Amino acid sequence: MAERADVVFVDGVRTPFGRAGEKGMYWNTRADDLAVKTITGLLERNPSLPPARVDDVAIAATTQQGDQGLTLGRTAAILAGLPMSVPGFAIDRMCAGAMTAVTTTGSGIGFGQYDVVIAGGVEHMGRHPMGLDADPNPRFLAEKLVAADALNMGNTAERLHDRFPELTKERADRFGMLSQQKVQAAYDAGHIQPDLVPVALRTESGWGLATEDEGRRPETTMEGLATLKTPFRPHGRVTAGNASPLTDGATAAILASSDAAKEFGLSTKMRMVSFAFAGVEPEVMGIGPIPSTEKALKRAGLDISDIGLFELNEAFAVQVLSFLDHFGIADDDERVNPWGGAIAVGHPLAASGVRLMTQLARQFEQRPDVRYGVTAMCVGLGQGGTVIWENPHHKRYGKGR
Repeated sequence: MAERADVVFVDGVRTPFGRAGEKGMYWNTRADDLAVKTITGLLERNPSLPPARVDDVAIAATTQQGDQGLTLGRTAAILAGLPMSVPGFAIDRMCAGAMTAVTTTGSGIGFGQYDVVIAGGVEHMGRHPMGLDADPNPRFLAEKLVAADALNMGNTAERLHDRFPELTKERADRFGMLSQQKVQAAYDAGHIQPDLVPVALRTESGWGLATEDEGRRPETTMEGLATLKTPFRPHGRVTAGNASPLTDGATAAILASSDAAKEFGLSTKMRMVSFAFAGVEPEVMGIGPIPSTEKALKRAGLDISDIGLFELNEAFAVQVLSFLDHFGIADDDERVNPWGGAIAVGHPLAASGVRLMTQLARQFEQRPDVRYGVTAMCVGLGQGGTVIWENPHHKRYGKGR
């Protein structure tokens, strides 16, 4: 029988993220081509890995249709030039698609059935808006299983403001402004660019190359944020300045058993410690990462105080703030999203989980004083997902607590 194996994060890349819609840089780019670009980028960065030894390819997408459908993991693997012997599949857990691709294939490694996998996600929200052509069962409303607007993520964020009055618009705006500033500082320091795969672009003015995230606003001020419209309700608190924009982009990562990583001379950037998913009321999906993180910590035998770095997906500022308040963490705690987050770079739904992991892995290299880190995110339809990782650069790596 196969023995249980340590699951390691070998490497992760992503395309630059672009604004969704006709004015966005990927308007003329196919969704599957974005996914392919991340896979080829990974293979080029890890030439010691024989492509035929990839055991499976899991690529997530939320709206699986058109050029974002057709069992993406398999089609993207073929298009990326992997041998026909390499299988693949598609995953959908809305915002946590890539995260679920990682935990599902990672579980296969841990169970001894895979040696090396590729996991990631893509979302072309310009071509495929969330929920396009979906047909929700009428029982959801007829039996009052969920509120009529539970699928409108902005409304769920407004409800968090309602439920927790201490989560003020001013706090949310300040968090959004700091996210923009931190992303720009990370760009200026060269932290983000090493894991971006350039993408050729076709525009009306000719061919170009996407090399950085589109739509960043480092000049954001509190005064400017205070004047923005509240699109989800009159006199609301959620605005374009404290929420993630609609975004196109793709991510992919290589995971392996520690033995396979040694066999192929692959790097070990992180070790998967535990993970958990949890369900909450769809109307307040933003609190989902709270129970999923509590479950993941319990399974790992850890406490929130053991976590030295947090990569929390900034779907909405209020959603991250609800998490921080629950765990007694300050809004501006330096452990949280040190390079900013989705409010500035965007949140291409099913792709975002691996962006969080790739950034955490890069931070682990710089922070040998940190042993454990968390990647966590809220998920549409009322869920949360959390993965806990160990830093291989820490002096106690691989030893018991």
